[in-house]
Formats: sequence, structure tokens, C-alpha cells
Amino acid sequence: MSADAAMVEDPASVPVPEWSEEEAEDGGGGGGYGPIRGKDEATSLGGGVVFRPAQVDDVVVETLEDKGNVDGDAEGSAPYPKPQFAALGAKEQGVVKQMRRVSCPPHRLTPLKAIWTVLLEPLVDHLKLQVRFNTRRRAVELKNSEHTVDVGSLQKGADYLRAFMLGFEQADAVALLRLDDLFIESFEVKDVKRLNGDHLSRCIGRIAGKDGKTKHAVENATRTRIALCDDKIHILGSFANIRLARDSICNLILGSTPGKVYTKLRTVSKRLQERV
Repeated sequence: MSADAAMVEDPASVPVPEWSEEEAEDGGGGGGYGPIRGKDEATSLGGGVVFRPAQVDDVVVETLEDKGNVDGDAEGSAPYPKPQFAALGAKEQGVVKQMRRVSCPPHRLTPLKAIWTVLLEPLVDHLKLQVRFNTRRRAVELKNSEHTVDVGSLQKGADYLRAFMLGFEQADAVALLRLDDLFIESFEVKDVKRLNGDHLSRCIGRIAGKDGKTKHAVENATRTRIALCDDKIHILGSFANIRLARDSICNLILGSTPGKVYTKLRTVSKRLQERV
């Protein structure tokens, strides 16, 4: 028999260690790796290192029943009653007296005198502001008082008057006091395209249309309000609606016929109705 054959042993002659039932359940004593030791025995390694089993207390998991309501309305949910605080006034909030001045252009002075009492009603009754017209400066002055509750009432009143001075009707401008997502965007015809003389007049005529037909069509389709003041255009509405109205007006300025604009407006109005 050669030396190589002598080194090969019969696999049947190799002794196989026998495990107990407990060791078999534990996965072979040590999980199949490392030295095999008993449950409570210490393991010693070379160099004086000894591993001993640690005593760990059993972890007890308790389930607590929620006797009270989540909002704290039921009895027993909180050890103390929920405090009730009154609303802070203007003085408690540290608001100092401020004033806003909105100038009145000459062409809006007559309409301002005609509906002066109607214009002041939401400012005085609802916002609790002090309003007066300064004839020397030709401007409307707003001032907050001790009865003013909201801090932003003064700025809302100034935006409301500014919208009226730009050319919007009082019924349209009052929407700025009721809704928070309304804005005013202003631009000129020359910002889109440089036009002079008769070309500028024809451009303004295309935007307005016959008897204001084109302007009203854009307003109804985009749910906005448009004010034309010579070569200046003011749009009142939400952010998305202002963008749609501005795109339609820019197409008219660039020379598109009203028929093409009407076709696009029909598509836009259908999309807006689907969203609602």
C-alpha cells in the first residue's frame, strides 16, 4: 500500500459525536460554530480570558388599557382639566398703531365719491379700521384701532382699496377681504411686445373686443377679473387662474385672432369644470 492510500481513511471509521435532545434543539450546542459547552458552564480561552454566562432577568411585557379618549374629553384621560384661554386682543399681541395710505388717481376720484359709503362698510364694520380721505394728498388713509382684532386687517384693507383704485369694481375687490388666495398681477403691453401708435391702439382693441366681448370671455373662462387702463393690464384672481388669463392676453398682444383664443379658452374652461 502506498503512502497516499494510507493517508485516506475510511469515512465509516470516523467517529461522529452524539448530541442530546437539548443540544439538538439549541442547534448543536453552539449554533454549529465555536466550542461546545454546557448551558451554565464557563468557557476558558488562552491568555487568561474566561467567558461566564450572565444572569438576565426575565422581561415582562405589560399591556396598558387606554381608559380615556384620545382627545382628552373623557374623564380619567388627564390628571388635570384642560385649560381654556381667551383670544388675545391687539394690545396683548403687541401690535402698535400703524397707518396705510392708498393714493387715488384722478380718473378714480369721481367713482370713489359715488360709492364712498359702500366702500367703507366692510372696512369699518368687519375689519374695525379707521378710514378717512385726505383731500390735500388725494389719498385714502387707513389706521388700526383698539377694536381691531386681526393683525392682518390693515394690510387686507389696503389691498382692497388698491384694487378699487386700479379699476376693479367694488363687488370684485371685496373678494380680497373674504378669500386669502387672491392676488393682483399687473403688466404693460410693452412688456410683451413693443408697439407704438396705431399698432398699440389696435392691440388694446383686440384685448377688449367689441363691447368688451373678448375681455368678458377671458374673465368667464378663467374665473378672473381684468381691468384695462390704457396700456396697463391688471388681473385679479388665484395664482393658477391668473396664469391662464395672462397667457390668453399675451396671445392677443402677439397678434393671435380672437377665434384661436376662444378655442383655447373652451378647452381651459372644460378642464376647470372637471377639477371642480
